[in-house]
Amino acid sequence: MKVRSEIGDARRHVLYFEVADTGIGIAPRNKELIFNSFSQADTSTTRKYGGTGLGLTISKRLVELLGGKIWVESELGIGSHFHFTMQIEAADAQTVELGTIAPPEILFGIKVLVVDDNLTNRRILEGMLKRWDMKPTSVDGGEEALAELSAAYQAQDRFGLILLDMHMPMMDGFTLAERIRDTPELSTAIVVMLTSAGHRGDAARCRELGISAYLLKPIRQSELRESIARVLGAGEQKGAIPLVTRYSLHDAREPGAVLRVLLAEDNVVNQRLMVRLLEKRGHRVVVAANGREALQEIAKESFDLILMDVQMPEMDGLAATTALRKKEKESGNRDRQSVIALTAYAMKGDYEKCMEAGMDGYLTKPIRPQELDEVLKNCLARKTETAEVVQDTATRSD
Repeated sequence: MKVRSEIGDARRHVLYFEVADTGIGIAPRNKELIFNSFSQADTSTTRKYGGTGLGLTISKRLVELLGGKIWVESELGIGSHFHFTMQIEAADAQTVELGTIAPPEILFGIKVLVVDDNLTNRRILEGMLKRWDMKPTSVDGGEEALAELSAAYQAQDRFGLILLDMHMPMMDGFTLAERIRDTPELSTAIVVMLTSAGHRGDAARCRELGISAYLLKPIRQSELRESIARVLGAGEQKGAIPLVTRYSLHDAREPGAVLRVLLAEDNVVNQRLMVRLLEKRGHRVVVAANGREALQEIAKESFDLILMDVQMPEMDGLAATTALRKKEKESGNRDRQSVIALTAYAMKGDYEKCMEAGMDGYLTKPIRPQELDEVLKNCLARKTETAEVVQDTATRSD
């Protein structure tokens, strides 16, 4: 990929991007078609290449929202060059209030060891830490980290904090954390684990190894700063300190503004996108791969919001919602769970089918963030109203 600044002035810049591949290429007649929803260059039922036909549509919409344009140059049998531009405006310098988790001086001068095999990630973390007047040192692997920790111990200038990537070659984050824990002279630093993909059991493993925080990438600057402030500030407290996670941060700040969301979606890419969108807004997400799994999750617990894909294997979203409404009616459950349909096919009659199945709303793919925000806003309003009614009833009964 190539990136360059095409035009620029004091306030506005136009960035030009070029992405090249050496694939099968695209026929001239299909160069415009591939940017339309559900369209592909190869339309045969036995095609070897291709997905849902939404990727380039989403890309085009994003580029246009950023004031740019997108186009492709391609030759069959040789490959393709995708080009796009976007307009960006220089930001004014602002003072960001990061909260009162801990006074700013708690970060000042703390030595931090950053362990990550990705150069870009190391540079980003170094930049953040330096802005907070911390003293970062970066290494790209476990053996190098152990050497730095040992050297710091010998020099009697130990690290106060370790930011540790979980997924690294040769020695992963958990293995390195275990090595540090088992070496008393190295185990004095507070450890924060960063990961791009969380797995069941990771939190328990973190507690076992004495890791203080477990955070998902990409991590926002404010979220990392708050986490560090919490774990450093907790060092002076007595007793066991709970593991800091993205969820615990949101719970500590705004407990009433966190929704418990069930996402029923069979496409892995769509799952990841929706989870990112929801978690970025501070909500907790449980994922089910089809309608049958969704009903199993609903049987375990109640959700503030259910996002239900219409087309799924084994049991589709319409059938799952119909079964949910039937069960709610039979059990006399007055707490009707909110179900919003997710569908890539905004065809005539689809909305009516969703409503007949008992759904409460309708979102079309690709998901528009502003439309999702409106659904979340309404759901939060209902949750707050319900909580107030419950509290008022309890007060009157007292």
